[in-house]
Amino acid sequence: MIVGMASSTDGTDDRAALAGDTVRRLLHVAAALRHHQDEAIAELGLTPAAARALHELDPDHPLPARDLAEQLGCDRSNVTGLADKLEQAGLVERRTDPTDRRQKTLVVTARGRQVRERVREVMSDSRLLAGLGATELTTLHELVWKVSDGGCPEACGEI
Repeated sequence: MIVGMASSTDGTDDRAALAGDTVRRLLHVAAALRHHQDEAIAELGLTPAAARALHELDPDHPLPARDLAEQLGCDRSNVTGLADKLEQAGLVERRTDPTDRRQKTLVVTARGRQVRERVREVMSDSRLLAGLGATELTTLHELVWKVSDGGCPEACGEI
């Protein structure tokens, strides 16, 4: 039981308090992960939004900005700004789509491939989990998967 919490005979108060504390701790872990990621992404000269956009681009399949906007769940005007930043950094190029010359696609450059790989590594940084043993990590993975499966689209597993 969490200290200072009254217990009901059926344990619902204990469960609610434990669940609430767990959610708060999950939010704290998420904030710590985001902080570490944002610092590492800034070291790459990117904003979190630009890093996410670069991460979403497939280096082997150029993508129109409107499709990237759909993948990111944002307005096309936002993607224009992100594409501008990525292009200025030499990470993507805008090229005419050979199948529709009216349309431009975003092509990841060689440097963009390298930075994209680094972004992927940053987004998978597991230093906060370093203190867990293999069994604990397996249990945590299973529990996180179980609670995220209900409200998280398949894309959550890709990040």
